[in-house]
Amino acid sequence: METEFRIGVIANTHGVRGEVKVFPTTDDPARFKKLTECFVRTKQGDVTLKKKSCRFFKNMVILGFEGIDTLNDVEKYKGLDLFVTRDHAVPLKKGEYYIADLLGADVYDETDAHIGTLSDVIQTGANDVYDVLLDDGRKVLLPVIPDCILERNVEEKKIKVHIMKGLLDER
Repeated sequence: METEFRIGVIANTHGVRGEVKVFPTTDDPARFKKLTECFVRTKQGDVTLKKKSCRFFKNMVILGFEGIDTLNDVEKYKGLDLFVTRDHAVPLKKGEYYIADLLGADVYDETDAHIGTLSDVIQTGANDVYDVLLDDGRKVLLPVIPDCILERNVEEKKIKVHIMKGLLDER
């Protein structure tokens, strides 16, 4: 299981008081309101940042951090990813899971034959889509609907699927 999650990317600085514009990579940007601390991964190691302020502008989150009060203090973090530990992640409801915990899962068909590995989850709005790298090198996109995704076991990193007619047809 993943121990840390990327929640955003520091896109740029904002103003001269040490704030940054963050492009959220989480499915719930409102999570930044409850955020207490996060970290950035630099070449010198991880740097913990404690949130001082948060507001929203268009599709960005404007964050201020304790101890970072000038443009020069924050400039070095531009372009870096923001992470939280599992302890600071948004709590899950029953039946929910973190996408990061599923990536790399083994994918089996309904006869329990291994067919590939989950390489990505695409969030479309209507339903998620699993991008599966098949054992033969091809890729298939599987809609996350009950007719297609039969079982998910996050702990064992196993997914059982039904390949719907036409999804693997050659073009």
